[in-house]
Amino acid sequence: MKRVPKPVFFIVALLILLLTYTSIFGIKGKNGDNTTTYVKGVGDIRWGIDINGGVEATFSPATGAKATKEQMDSAESIIKLRLVNNNITDYEVYTDYNHDRIIVRFPWKSDEKTFDPQTAIDELSATALVTFREGGDYTTETTGSDGQPVYKTPKGTTATNIILQGSDVVSAKPELTTDKTTGKSTYQIALKLSDSGTKKFADATKRLVGQTISIWMDDTRISAPTVDEEIPDGNCVINSPNGFTAAEASSLANKINAGSMPFKLTTTGLNTINPTLGKSSLNAMMMAGIIAFTLIALLMIFVFRLQGFVAVISLLGQVALMFAAVSGYFPFVNSFTMTLPGIAGIILSIGMGVDANIITATRIKEELWAGKTLSTAITIGDKNSFSAIFDGNITTAIVAILLMLVFGPTNILSSIFGVSTTGTIYSFGYTILIGIIANFVFGVFTTRMMSKSLSGFTRGKWLYGGPKE
Repeated sequence: MKRVPKPVFFIVALLILLLTYTSIFGIKGKNGDNTTTYVKGVGDIRWGIDINGGVEATFSPATGAKATKEQMDSAESIIKLRLVNNNITDYEVYTDYNHDRIIVRFPWKSDEKTFDPQTAIDELSATALVTFREGGDYTTETTGSDGQPVYKTPKGTTATNIILQGSDVVSAKPELTTDKTTGKSTYQIALKLSDSGTKKFADATKRLVGQTISIWMDDTRISAPTVDEEIPDGNCVINSPNGFTAAEASSLANKINAGSMPFKLTTTGLNTINPTLGKSSLNAMMMAGIIAFTLIALLMIFVFRLQGFVAVISLLGQVALMFAAVSGYFPFVNSFTMTLPGIAGIILSIGMGVDANIITATRIKEELWAGKTLSTAITIGDKNSFSAIFDGNITTAIVAILLMLVFGPTNILSSIFGVSTTGTIYSFGYTILIGIIANFVFGVFTTRMMSKSLSGFTRGKWLYGGPKE
C-alpha cells in the first residue's frame, strides 16, 4: 500500500468540516445595518413553487396587434431564457396562441419579504426590448445603485435611427481574449446576427466607421461601442476600452440575449401561487433528515468502527458539496431552484454515498477476517470495491443526464421526446448528478486517503472491523 502521511487525515477532515459549516451557514458580513453575503449557504437557496409558492403572470403584446405563431414562439423562448439567466429552473410557461397570451409561473426569491408579484415580474425585466441605435445621445443621466452613471431616453438621431432590434441577434456570448500588445486577458462579447440583421449592420458599420452604435434596453443605454471597421459577415465583437470583466461580459451578453423580443410585452394579469408543501413541512423534512443521518452515522461506526467514522466524515463532505452546488456557493456554478424532486435526488444520492462506503468497508473487513495484514486488506478492499461503486454510479449518472437534457431549459432532446421544460424533473436529475460527483470525490477519493492515513497510527485490525488479535 502506498503510504499516506499521518497528518493528511486531520487536514482533509478539517477541510470537510469547514466546507460543511460554510455551505450550510454561508459567510456573511455586517456593514452598519446592511448584511453582505460573501459565500451563499442553505438560507440563500431559491425554493420551488411547491415549497415556497410563487407568482403567476400573463403576458400579451403591448401593441394589441395579432401576433403570429412564430412571434409567440420567439417570445416564449426569450421568457424561458430570462428565467434561466436568473437561475430559475422551476418554472412553467404556457402559450395560448388563440388569445396571444403567455402564462408564466415561477417561485419567489429566497430572501423575499414583501411577496409582491409586480416586484417579482420586474426581476425578469419582462418588457425589456433591445435596440442598436446610431450614436449614443441621451436625454437624462442618473446614478444607479452601484454608483455608476445611468443614461436614459435616446434623443436626436439616436432616438430616430434604429439600426437593429434584439430579434436580429442570433446569439451573444462572452469570450476570453488576449491583448496582443499588453498580453492582458480580458473578456469581450461575440455577436452573431441573423441574415436580415447582417445586411442592415453591414450598411450601418460601413457608414459609421469611427462613430458610435449604442445598445439600449428599452430607454436605458447599456453600452456605447465605437465602430472600428465595416462588418459584412454578421459576426462582430463588443469590447470595452479597459476590457470587460467576466461578470460584466456575462451580464451584457445576457441582456442582449434576453432582449431579443419580437414585440414589447405588457403584463395583463398577476396572481400569487400558494405552496403545495410549505415551509413547516420543509422544516419537518430537514429534521427527519438530520435524525436519519445521525442514526446512519451511529450504525456505520458500530459496524465498521474506525472505517465507519471515516465514512461519516466523507458523507458530511458529500452533503456539503450538494448544498454548495444548489445554493450558488461556488462563483462558477450558478444557483438553481430546489424543488421536492430535487430534495428526493439529494436523499437518493446520500443513500448511494452510504452504499459506496459500506461496499469499501465490507471488502476491507472481509480481507482482515481472511488473515490479511491491515495494509494489504485496505489495498485489496479499495481495489475490489471500485468496480461495483463505479458501475452503480455511472449508470445512474447517465439517467440523470438524460433527465436534465429532456426536462431541462435547453430541451436538447426535444426533437425525440417532444418539448417539455419541466423544472421539477430537471431539479431531480441535477441533484442526483451532483450527488454522484460528490460520491466519487468524497466516498471514493477522500475516504481512501483518510483510511490509509489513519492506518499509520495503528495496526489494530479490530479498529477496522477485523478480528481482535
